[in-house]
Amino acid sequence: MSQLQGILTRLKNLQEQANGSEPSQRFFEVNGERKCQVTYHPKTETFELEVYQDKEKPKRYQFDNIDMITIEIFDLIQ
Repeated sequence: MSQLQGILTRLKNLQEQANGSEPSQRFFEVNGERKCQVTYHPKTETFELEVYQDKEKPKRYQFDNIDMITIEIFDLIQ
């Protein structure tokens, strides 16, 4: 399985795990270092991507398209 397909599968599982109105979260790491966190909000059916960078405040981005956030995560962990 390609890395891109693996990310997409994890995001789809995140959507399925979300129960009712409770958001679900997942971290993506490279060599044990957290690169980002994804939160899925079932009420709005949106993803929130929180990007961690060295010694900087995390940046947050909103996505309503699973393909777009998959590509963004792929770029972050390369």
